[in-house]
Amino acid sequence: MNRRWGSHDVTAPFHNNKCCVLLIVGVQAPAVARETRVTCVNPASGTAWKIRIDYDRRTVDSNSATISNSEISWRDASDGDNYTLDRKSGDLTMVAASSTGGYFLHHHCMLDKPDR
Repeated sequence: MNRRWGSHDVTAPFHNNKCCVLLIVGVQAPAVARETRVTCVNPASGTAWKIRIDYDRRTVDSNSATISNSEISWRDASDGDNYTLDRKSGDLTMVAASSTGGYFLHHHCMLDKPDR
């Protein structure tokens, strides 16, 4: 006995009334945040602090950043200072502008070494 729905035979896929159910479940893998926390140190004083680099959002500590293969640079919105992190050496340069010309401070960040 064939059952029809419009011009389509609806029993054809079931082969002699044996019903096969195909359930397709869309499973999404959780998004992996490409974010890392890096410890930086002022070599003169030994003061250490952490910065958070989010590669997907292109931010450092929630500040918009330019990220290239060689460096990461950003402007800290809270104090207006500009930072450049050398991704190979870990050297961090802070540039502070002022009415007298500004100044540079040099720090070092301990970056993860890529596995070889």
